[in-house]
Amino acid sequence: MLNFTIRRLVFSIPTLVFISLIIFLLLELAPGDPMAQVPLTVPPEVKQKMREALGLGEPIHIRYVKWLIQFFWVEPLNLIDHYMGTGLAEGKLRVISWQTRSPVMDIVAQRIPQTLWVVGMSYVLGVLIALPIGIYSAYRQYSVFDQAGTFVSMVGFSVPTFFTGVLLIVVFSVNLKWFPSIYDTQHVVDSWPAFVFQVKQMIMPVFVLALYNAAQISRFMRASMLDNLNQDYVRTARAKGLSERVVVLVHVLRNSMIPVVTVIALGVPQVFGGAIITEQVFKVNGLGQLLITAIQANDLPMVQTLTFIFAILIVVFNLIADVLYGVLDPRIRYD
Repeated sequence: MLNFTIRRLVFSIPTLVFISLIIFLLLELAPGDPMAQVPLTVPPEVKQKMREALGLGEPIHIRYVKWLIQFFWVEPLNLIDHYMGTGLAEGKLRVISWQTRSPVMDIVAQRIPQTLWVVGMSYVLGVLIALPIGIYSAYRQYSVFDQAGTFVSMVGFSVPTFFTGVLLIVVFSVNLKWFPSIYDTQHVVDSWPAFVFQVKQMIMPVFVLALYNAAQISRFMRASMLDNLNQDYVRTARAKGLSERVVVLVHVLRNSMIPVVTVIALGVPQVFGGAIITEQVFKVNGLGQLLITAIQANDLPMVQTLTFIFAILIVVFNLIADVLYGVLDPRIRYD
């Protein structure tokens, strides 16, 4: 298992480099001009100097290599300097946002807590809700609970998050006035009333994303459980006199979790990308809204960095899923 993990880590490096090249080329070829918002009264020679100041005067391969060095070398060194108090990245040029003229990773670090609070908690809550529902629905197939869970799952998976979010805002914010419709990212939790307000403003966006995630994962969990409940090893375990609780929660559940682990692991980066709409609806000042703002402003360094971060999450959680396969199923051998 250790050798497999090391091989996958080594193989991930050229994979990420290739992905970064594709992202860089696609965004370079995309229509849009960073000078489009500059007033028409600015002379062309001044605009040309502004382009050169942004690094657009250099060949595309030089800009790509510089961006790669900044992302993989300068930014990690800057992170070490921040926590260790060293000066390894002193004087080195970082990835700079064209829109704010600030380091991109500093802006990302400011937005990550908001995204983790809403998106991260909604995904954890969705998984915790989906797994027991899927397990019990499979064990009590065609029961009232199973039919109700199937109906709710189909509704949660079929209805788009922007519709669910707007519906909750109309019902609970406009009519009932129970929860705030806009997420206050400047709110500081320093007292019990402040904590209560934080919980209230998180309920609706967390519920919207948790419903969508739970609906998808619960269906995979139910299907995987049904497939394993009819296997020969389950009948053998029951014939040996094992209790139904041990058969279901130990033997069946462990084998059923193998395909579900893939869905859960690969769903993490998808949630960060899919939460863009939910963050727009509730005005959550997270990574999703940052990406939308950067696209509208033709801020290529910001868009490239955020898109590449999402790609890194996919590669990392894919590796985590592969490693968990061997933990859940001893029959899987990678060495």
